[in-house]
Amino acid sequence: MARPAVADGRARQTTRRDIGVVTLTLTTGAVDAVTFLHLGKVFSSVITGNMALLGVAAGRHNSALAVSGGVALAGYAVGALVAGAIARTPERGQPVWPAPVTAALAVELGVLAALCAGWLATAGRPAGASQLTLLSLAAAAMGMQSAAVRRLGQMSSTYLTSTLTGVVVALAMRQRPTELQRSLGVFAAIVIGAVAGAVAADSAITLAPVAILAPLAAVLACAVSPSLIRFRGRLPGQRGAKGRGRDR
Repeated sequence: MARPAVADGRARQTTRRDIGVVTLTLTTGAVDAVTFLHLGKVFSSVITGNMALLGVAAGRHNSALAVSGGVALAGYAVGALVAGAIARTPERGQPVWPAPVTAALAVELGVLAALCAGWLATAGRPAGASQLTLLSLAAAAMGMQSAAVRRLGQMSSTYLTSTLTGVVVALAMRQRPTELQRSLGVFAAIVIGAVAGAVAADSAITLAPVAILAPLAAVLACAVSPSLIRFRGRLPGQRGAKGRGRDR
């Protein structure tokens, strides 16, 4: 009887985790939309795309695009470095949602709050130094989110190329893709988030912060509040590394 209970508990915990990852992807879409439309025509999370844009900027002698691409790349790297030190790497026997993931996402929320404050202060039309500052904050936040979610395992809420590749390759092999529901969820979420971010940024400046902050804030609320969905519980029957049951 114990094994079915463990399996059911594992399914519930991983489903809750996956809902959290999909929800985080809404924030990614919103931030990318705002960044591309109003912060220099570059992305905050699609760093490989920004590297290509750096090449385009060099080929077309476009200094503005080169600066924006460089700032986005540097900001993302700094954010990933900071959050990586907080979230660390996956450990055997870790909780389904380790406490360091929540800590790293909380720092990201602070960075995005600063981004939104700057956005409102410039009435949604930043230029010059203010534009580059907001771009660096957006990219840093996405680097933080990438590093935090990486602690959860082989999944992402920001860079989705490998996720799409895995799904397509599995279909080509006539196999059911692993974690198909989560994969489809993040694909839909990044589009929905981008729609919300673009519409808010273009037509209702004060709503852009809502599109950016609300999904991340909801995930953090679920992670820390005992009255909401608990992400941090261990899988039934699971123990921490070396037999210890504390979060890592």
